Amino acid sequence: MAFPLPSLSALKSPLLDQSLAVLRECIPSPSPVLAAIDRRTPLPFKQLVAEAPLNQLFAAAIIDGEFDDFEGRRIRLEATGGQPGITIGFWAGRLRILDGPGEATIRGSLSAFKTLAERRQDPDQLFFQRRLVIEGDTELGLGLKNLLDSLEWDFTICRLLPS
Repeated sequence: MAFPLPSLSALKSPLLDQSLAVLRECIPSPSPVLAAIDRRTPLPFKQLVAEAPLNQLFAAAIIDGEFDDFEGRRIRLEATGGQPGITIGFWAGRLRILDGPGEATIRGSLSAFKTLAERRQDPDQLFFQRRLVIEGDTELGLGLKNLLDSLEWDFTICRLLPS
C-alpha cells in the first residue's frame, strides 16, 4: 500500500523548521573532516582541481582586466576555526592556488561562504553581521569583496564541471 507524499506547502511548517533547527545543533560540523582532508591533500592536487574552475568562472572578468589590481597579491579564504582554507593569488593573468597565508584573510562559516557564492544575501550584510570577517590587509579584502559583488557570475557546480 502506497502512502501519498505531502505537498510542498505542507513541508513549510513551523514544526519542520524547529526540527531542522534541532538537527543543525545536533549534527556535527563538517569542518573537522574537511580540515583533515585539506591537510592531507597535496598542493598540486588542489591546484589541479580548483584553478581551472576558478579561472573559467571568472574568465570574462580576467580578460576585461578586473583582476589586474590583484596582480601578485595573496588572499586566504578560511572556514571558521582556521581550517579548511585556501590561499588564492593572481599572477600572469590567472588565478592561482597557493600554499601558506594570505596578505588578507576572509574568514566565516561554510554557510556564510555558500550564501556569498550563491548571492542570496548582500555581501555587506554578511560582513556587518560578522558572519564574514576580514583580517590582515583589509583594503585588499574589501577590494576583492567589492570586485566579486560587481561581477555578474553564476556559481553552480554543474557550470564548473567540464563538458
